[in-house]
Amino acid sequence: MTIWIIWGTALLTYVGFRLWYDNWSGPLKPAEIDAFLKQMAGRFEGTGNSPQVLRAFLEADDGREFVMLNLVKAQMEQVEDPKTGHMVQGFDLLKRYSKRFMPVLFRNGGHPAMVGRKVGGYIDAWNTEADPDWTIFGLMRYRSRRDMIKLVMDPAFMEGHPDKLLGTLATFSFPTQRVLSLYLSPRITVALMLALIAALGHVALLTFV
Repeated sequence: MTIWIIWGTALLTYVGFRLWYDNWSGPLKPAEIDAFLKQMAGRFEGTGNSPQVLRAFLEADDGREFVMLNLVKAQMEQVEDPKTGHMVQGFDLLKRYSKRFMPVLFRNGGHPAMVGRKVGGYIDAWNTEADPDWTIFGLMRYRSRRDMIKLVMDPAFMEGHPDKLLGTLATFSFPTQRVLSLYLSPRITVALMLALIAALGHVALLTFV
């Protein structure tokens, strides 16, 4: 009976993980898109971002997960902390923003896929702008486009956004969907980890009972 409890718990845990990790709500509906863009009115001004590009991305929603590629040139000079009024390195504010961003990302079914720092200039570049001295890159997995707009409108994210603006000199991001990857999906990784834990519990039970 205890063995069934061990494997049943592992199975229920995995089902709970998939309920959180996968999108069960389908693609965005037109009314959701219109409401979101109405709330975003005014936030595009001065950023160079296009509401038309964002609308096209949302309207093409297929309900699938996607990965956002982010390139960031951090502010390494001193700036005024909007909370304390003290002078701090802009990069510190960017890191503070990330500490706010990550819990909201996790709460909406997302997570970092890969984050890294730049260690050299452009090795291969054709017909593109000069390297602005990018600092870091990030690949952020989003459960769905709906979850992305939930994140953008989350009060915790909005409260931390000024830190991002002060800590960033330049950035660009665009959404992607995986074609080929040698990394295991978290769906497989979590399944293997739970199976291993259950198997070890099974063996321990047989050994000590």
